[in-house]
Amino acid sequence: MTSGVPKGENCLVDMDSKAGDLFSAEPADAAGSGGVVGKLWLPKGLSASVAKEWFDRRRASIRPWGGFVDHRKFTKPRNFGELCQRVVRNFDTYNSNYTFIFLGLILYCIISSPMLLIALAVFVGAFYIIHLKSLESKLVVFGKEVTGPHQLGLAGAVSLPVFWLAGAGAAVFWVLGATMFVIGSHAAFRELEGGSEMEELFMEPV
Repeated sequence: MTSGVPKGENCLVDMDSKAGDLFSAEPADAAGSGGVVGKLWLPKGLSASVAKEWFDRRRASIRPWGGFVDHRKFTKPRNFGELCQRVVRNFDTYNSNYTFIFLGLILYCIISSPMLLIALAVFVGAFYIIHLKSLESKLVVFGKEVTGPHQLGLAGAVSLPVFWLAGAGAAVFWVLGATMFVIGSHAAFRELEGGSEMEELFMEPV
């Protein structure tokens, strides 16, 4: 009498396929809610290819740095209206340059503060460990399953004391203040592309 239960090699194959289904089900669900890149949860729409595409697009639209910092192009605005026109137009013209200045200030702030580097390492390590534990079995905290977005929150809670000791709040305000000063000053005092003729065109009453 034959039985419906697989034996021998068939049994091993069947168990392997079920194990594969078990571990592939979770990434599939995660991909629907946020996406899995390299078995790590990332917010929806964020991936290495998307980040690289964004970076390449920004880099391709950078205006030449020589003209960006040309001191001959910096003059004092004649009035408040011209100041506003310069800020709006220069933000549009040098958007990519300003983005890389902002990223550079963030990088400088992190590199110049060893405690911030340690805090970031603790956050990344905590998130990675939590993610590995969730792959082995469902991770439940206070009766609720810890999903992808909650894993980031839990890792942030674990590393929060280290960020506090590192003065992360002061670093954030420093980066924002330095960014506003550097970019705001450039946008206000940099003449528009096309020189004074362009500025007079924008200042003409309609």
